[in-house]
Amino acid sequence: MADAPSVPAASGPGSGVASAEWLAGGSGGADRLARLLPAALRGMAAGTAERGGPVPAGGPAAVAATLARGQSSGLARHGVGAEQALEELSALLAAGSADPADPACAAHLHCPPLAVSVAADVVASALNPSMDSWDQAPVASEIEREFTTGLARLCYPDAARPDAVVTSGGTESNLLGLLLARESGVTRPVCGANSHHSVARAAWLLGLPAPVVVPCVDDRMVPSALAEALAPLGAQAVVVATAGTTNTGRIDPLPEIAEICRRTGARLHVDAAYGGLALCSETLRSRVAGLELADSVALDLHKFGWQPVAAGVFCARGEADLQALTVRAEYLNADDDTEAGLPDLLGRSLRTSRRPDAFRMAVTLRALGTSGIGALVERCCANASGVHAMVEGHPALRSWGAPELSTVVFRPVVADELPGLTGDDLVAQVRRTLLEDGIAVIGRGALPTGPDGASQLWLKLTLLHPHTEPADYRALLDAVATVAADPRMNVSRESPVAS
Repeated sequence: MADAPSVPAASGPGSGVASAEWLAGGSGGADRLARLLPAALRGMAAGTAERGGPVPAGGPAAVAATLARGQSSGLARHGVGAEQALEELSALLAAGSADPADPACAAHLHCPPLAVSVAADVVASALNPSMDSWDQAPVASEIEREFTTGLARLCYPDAARPDAVVTSGGTESNLLGLLLARESGVTRPVCGANSHHSVARAAWLLGLPAPVVVPCVDDRMVPSALAEALAPLGAQAVVVATAGTTNTGRIDPLPEIAEICRRTGARLHVDAAYGGLALCSETLRSRVAGLELADSVALDLHKFGWQPVAAGVFCARGEADLQALTVRAEYLNADDDTEAGLPDLLGRSLRTSRRPDAFRMAVTLRALGTSGIGALVERCCANASGVHAMVEGHPALRSWGAPELSTVVFRPVVADELPGLTGDDLVAQVRRTLLEDGIAVIGRGALPTGPDGASQLWLKLTLLHPHTEPADYRALLDAVATVAADPRMNVSRESPVAS
């Protein structure tokens, strides 16, 4: 029997060039990884214990001081060996990270990833298929094709030939939505005031006019206002609707919007990066009814999907739309190769080299099924309803409104008792204080709820932890109320933490 491969750390400090025994793939690669992963996980556990909460306390200055003390992350002439490097830097990263698996870390659409997905990612990283040509990714490309076809069919169950491609997230998917519209001759973006900032950025990148912005009520696009905006534009417009806004989780009235687009000839793209995976739930899918009427849809599985970043998918009702992405590079997708039957992967993305992100998504969906993902979405939405009820019953807090997905928006009552913008200053400082003290990571959003529709600042919890209960967030709500009422709060104080 051959000797087991030695641990890469055997090369040790000052050992010079790494030997072949450092490789993650090839013969013995799995064994080498099995011996190194415990060092990384020991470091991760130690760093998590050191942090002892959802986020490191002290703000940027404290984190910078920790890095300076550790002196572990810079470049050095000689290495310390694989195990020591893994353990040291994994501990440093964990100690200084925000932990989305902590209930008090609820600011953003930033999920705690499922262990099965992370494990799959290790395999994908070790084998390192590059998804820009079939000869680099024979099976990975087929797994991606089957996975994306399945998601396209989930969005478009009645379409003849729907298709989908993997993206880096909602921002790239929205860029694709406007790009494919432009390539079909549609040149005027139209979106709600509730739309994600990436829509305006995509228009800018593509040389399109700035979007026509349609008013919203209750953070939803107003159909009558959309119809008025489209009247002079007609088929030159691409409407971007939202299924799950970043600030509140609201879903635009998709059936009405789709009907207006049909009447006027406008194209429709739906940014469903947040709410799209409600399709997996029999009880929640009606909330995104009308998604199947869009020309294209943005999904994002590093939200409701519990994947590590990045995990975006762009779906199109017709596969012909995606032909606009076709580009030829002789060394990657030569005509004679594609004519001989080799799949063209270069035309499946705006990127060239890209990771096999579909693999971990496919593993997760195979492990849980769409019903399993749907159950997790349901738990998060139920948690939001429960936490909203707690806010409504809290004497020191005021709710913005009942959640539609898993976002709870609220504001300290004391902020409403302060004049003008001073209340917003207090809300901002409450958030920063909780962050700097390492107590909680909560979000913020500006909504037109002040006098005459003036903007007001609200706090928000985006609940993506499916294995919590509403009671797990009671201490967080109490902490907000306590900090807001602290007489030592100085609303004019500046903080080094960006808000």
